[in-house]
This record gives sequence, structure tokens and C-alpha cells, in this order.
Amino acid sequence: MTRFMMSLPESINLVEFAFNNASPGDIFVQKAPAATIEDIALALKSIFNASNNIKIIGTRHGEKLYESLCNREEMSKAIDMGEFYRIPADNRDLNYEQYFENGDISTSSLDDYNSQNTVRLNF
Repeated sequence: MTRFMMSLPESINLVEFAFNNASPGDIFVQKAPAATIEDIALALKSIFNASNNIKIIGTRHGEKLYESLCNREEMSKAIDMGEFYRIPADNRDLNYEQYFENGDISTSSLDDYNSQNTVRLNF
């Protein structure tokens, strides 16, 4: 299992960046690294000089193997702003007739932005 990692200073930086760069309805996502739950447990053992064993219990009901911060539709309109993605508000009207004949091929070729396909931290 992988999870995104964000420190408190990084969280504050994200809020400040969004405050200074956002338009109404924008979503900002930090390009954060991820780590496996095992690596997080090993790092905590090291920090606290613990000697206990780590017991792997497997996936519990309802748990996800990875986190997703943006789906591929959002990624198709995401604006790369260096350390962040800016996802503008979806201001389309409800006229979906244009999509009956021609869809958006670019959306199909993208992946979600998730903790499985980002930079991985390790212990």
C-alpha cells in the first residue's frame, strides 16, 4: 500500500500558493512523493529507536492499495505549475451533444495521479 506524504510546512506552502494563484473554483494538488506503509513503519521504528516487530496483516475491508489525488479527466485539463497542479473549475455547460459524435481522446490516454505512479520515497 502506498500513501502520499506531505509535511506541515509543505501543507502551509500549498495553502499560500493556492491563495496567491487561484481563480474561483480551482483545485490545487501538490506533486507529493509517496511511500509504502512498510517504509513508513520502518522509518518510525528508526526515529523512535523501537525494536518491536512489524506484523503484516494484509488489506482490510474497504482499504485502498493507493491514493488518487486527480482522476484522468482532471489531469487532461490540469495546468503544471512546477510543484503543483492547478485544476480549473469545470465551467462547461450541459450541452453534451458535441460528445455524442466526438469524444475527448486525450482523456483516455492519461492516467490518474495517484500514489502508485508518483515519486517513491524509501527507507
